[in-house]
Amino acid sequence: MSASPSRRRALSALAFSLAALPFAALPLAASAAPPLTGYNVDKTQSSVSGLSAGGFMAVQLGVAYSSIFKGVGVFAGGPYDCAGQRNYTGCMYSASPSVTQTVTNMRNWSGNQIDPVANIANQKIYLFSGSADTTVGTGVMNQVQAMYVGTGNFVAAANVRYDKPSGAAHTFPTDFDSAGNNACGTAASPYISNCSFDGAGTMLQWIYGTLAPRNNGTLGGTLVQFDQGEFIGAGKGMDTSGWAYVPAACAAGQPCKLHVALHGCQQNYATIGSKFISNTGYNRWADSNQLIVLYPQTVVDNSSHATAASGSLANPNGCFDWIGWYGTNFDQKAGVQMAAIKAMVDRIGSGFTGGGGGGGAVPAAPAGLAATATTSSSITLGWSASSGATSYQVWRDGAQVGTPAATSYTDSGLAPSSTHSYAVAAVNASGASAKSAPISASTQAGTTYSQAVTTTVTNHYVAGRLTVQQYLTLGGRIGYNASVTLYLCGSTWTNSASCAPFQ
Repeated sequence: MSASPSRRRALSALAFSLAALPFAALPLAASAAPPLTGYNVDKTQSSVSGLSAGGFMAVQLGVAYSSIFKGVGVFAGGPYDCAGQRNYTGCMYSASPSVTQTVTNMRNWSGNQIDPVANIANQKIYLFSGSADTTVGTGVMNQVQAMYVGTGNFVAAANVRYDKPSGAAHTFPTDFDSAGNNACGTAASPYISNCSFDGAGTMLQWIYGTLAPRNNGTLGGTLVQFDQGEFIGAGKGMDTSGWAYVPAACAAGQPCKLHVALHGCQQNYATIGSKFISNTGYNRWADSNQLIVLYPQTVVDNSSHATAASGSLANPNGCFDWIGWYGTNFDQKAGVQMAAIKAMVDRIGSGFTGGGGGGGAVPAAPAGLAATATTSSSITLGWSASSGATSYQVWRDGAQVGTPAATSYTDSGLAPSSTHSYAVAAVNASGASAKSAPISASTQAGTTYSQAVTTTVTNHYVAGRLTVQQYLTLGGRIGYNASVTLYLCGSTWTNSASCAPFQ
């Protein structure tokens, strides 16, 4: 049975892809993916960019980890936390999503769920929106600009460049031809086009300043496949392997920079091979400028997941998580895909020997990890301090869930009577240690609720079941006239049938 026009439109709205430079132009590593290694990279000078879903993800990473990413490039993406507040379709097409709640969330989460927003003032922001893009239109991208320099006033206008080339559709723009590309004015696979505009080069030079001319000949670096499964567990929308382009100078230990390049939906390696990696132009600039390019990879996920504000959805196009498939904290530091990419950046920077306060030894893995307290919805962990560590990574069931500075962490929002595996790694400016020996811990049995009431968010607030903050949070996420069920657990109302804390 063929898909309906609305279904085809929804699927194509999340699609973005690639084109072709001869794959043989890059020497490949062995097919068996080894661990990602460290290089002489100051990770605090990293940058990130992406197309469409990758553009949304780039914004999320740039906001949540603003202490790390000094530049953000957004090609047809959208504002931070946009799909955390409304159905994802309201962040696409010809929409103009409000960023008022976005800015409020950023300020409320600053220094806790995300890095301090004051860091954003130091970032260089690059924006690109084609005038013929009807998938993620210019109206959406205008709101990204408003988030940064308008309503949010997070960064000076002089730090933002916004290109709106005439006639470009939903595509990654280049200024060279590659086999299989679509026309610049057509949104079709592989979503990479010769638009007579060097998107990768323009963006990188905006962030880093004048660069050496790109290498348009045979590249001298290596495309390295690495074990991405080390950084994130199965079922979280990311593949078991990732890729990185490493110039020869970087492989030899010379000081290098790092850029994270995020593909769009339907552009992952398992779907279209090396096209996004080889044909967007990133590697041409990287090769002549001692710039490592990290290419995290997603995977098709046909399982249905509850999302932040878009109901239950599968992820059949292999998109990076900008909708909340893998947790309501999808765009915060503890979001599983966010934390995984950050851990990859940490690993690449673990070989840093340059100045500026970096270098030195990676701390030893923490010892003495133990569960010190449990409730029906939380597990509190404690461990011994690692010499030289400035923070820690907490991993639950193979996914990173927290980055505390102290030697304790409370993992909340868990199901009653559930058992989880935990490990901890120590972090400093040189990178992250190996993980500690894992432990297993279980939550207590849950409390049963005595009442369940289903009505609108506003009616719940009027009846006294929601606090002002809960009302604003829930209403901003699903709509004030949307129906939701609340449960009375003891004397407290929550939106969890298992009596977990209100989320």
